[in-house]
Amino acid sequence: MTEADDRHWLTREPAIVYFHRKYWFNVIAMIRDNGVSYYCNLASPFVIDKEALKYIDYDLDVKVFPDGEKRLLDVDEYEAHSKRWSYSPEIDHILKENVKILVDWINTGKGPFSQAYVDLWYQRYLELSHRR
Repeated sequence: MTEADDRHWLTREPAIVYFHRKYWFNVIAMIRDNGVSYYCNLASPFVIDKEALKYIDYDLDVKVFPDGEKRLLDVDEYEAHSKRWSYSPEIDHILKENVKILVDWINTGKGPFSQAYVDLWYQRYLELSHRR
């Protein structure tokens, strides 16, 4: 991952990254020895151009632990940036509605929160990594 300020980071473990063209979140499923952890960014839907896949990260995040515990993170950072960058009431509403959708997906095991989804894409990763 490369941030707008050119900082780089990566996970220490295999990870599956999920983006959606409609919903205002993306999900990183980190496959660890103790189970799958999820880091969910509230962000604009992605676009792809000649450079990269791009989106606006609105700093509000949801972390899901292997035991199912959920935490809403960086609320203070979101509020500070909302004021600093003058997020519109419409953006605020969209993000809050997408938090509800995201939590519903987590609770119902939809999409990237399905163990079958993680297993499928992790197996695909293993197959591709063995081709090298």
